[in-house]
Amino acid sequence: MTDVAAVSRKIVANVERVIVGKRRQIILALVSWFCDGHILLEDVPGVAKTMLARALAQSVGCTFKRIQCTPDLLPTDITGVSVFNQKTAEFEFRPGPIFTQILLVDEINRTTPRTQSALLEAMAEGRVTVDGVSYPLYRPFLVMATQNPIDHEGTFPLPEAQLDRFFMRFSLGYPTLDEELKMLELLELRHPIEELQAVVSPEEILLCQQAVRQVYVDIKVRRYLTEIVHLTRQCEELSLGASPRASLALFRGSQALAAVSGRNFVQPDDIKKLAVPILTHRLIVRPESRLRKRTAAVILEELLAEVPVPVLSAPPPKVV
Repeated sequence: MTDVAAVSRKIVANVERVIVGKRRQIILALVSWFCDGHILLEDVPGVAKTMLARALAQSVGCTFKRIQCTPDLLPTDITGVSVFNQKTAEFEFRPGPIFTQILLVDEINRTTPRTQSALLEAMAEGRVTVDGVSYPLYRPFLVMATQNPIDHEGTFPLPEAQLDRFFMRFSLGYPTLDEELKMLELLELRHPIEELQAVVSPEEILLCQQAVRQVYVDIKVRRYLTEIVHLTRQCEELSLGASPRASLALFRGSQALAAVSGRNFVQPDDIKKLAVPILTHRLIVRPESRLRKRTAAVILEELLAEVPVPVLSAPPPKVV
């Protein structure tokens, strides 16, 4: 059985050579990856969103490609296109940048809904269909999409159905003063990303994805999770609550977080830690609540406080 916690420690320590003071976000990214999920990074420019994707790719020895979204980007620019070969008199498929292991989709809301939808099949099923032919993607496969929450001019907001496809959404945020001083010291001569080496293999990530599913989840924790999700559907301040896909994501995410923490069982605290990054982008706040400056995160935190936290008995003797 793969030691998920040991693999996680190696990756986190390696990525922290490049990104300073963002251990929580690095762990969230690993949790999503171990659940075979995808990430939406919503933050202002210049806070190392691209560096996080590159550092993860180099730490695991995965291939990395980047797509810069613009309004004139076409779906075939992402998936690839069939080109006629005059020598063989046949069409040949030329794969697009989506055929990689870690794909950074920069400013995803800058491109049209038609192009955004080109990612849906890849994110949901791990394959791409072009001209009626399905092509499997390389594994492990991770999409990290970014969007700027400040500048909305000329953007195409992601519809709710597409937001629901992202396993979690979080932001990196600005560094503290001490962290920024350390960053300046690291970047004084050269960027540390240039010397970053792989510390684990892609095969170990695949083994971790299998191992986290064996983490034990007590029936009390399962009920605690579902009570939170159902409460979002009954909340008067929300016009749309969390979907069953959100319940499954929170379930899988709590298993992965427990494994990353070195435990073979899920605690209620794992659910609380992941509720905001996994659920908030799936919730729609009513207009009258938005006028009162109420956000999905604030409403969810209040709902979490209403649900009684279960007390667990001793976990079964299982090893992850």
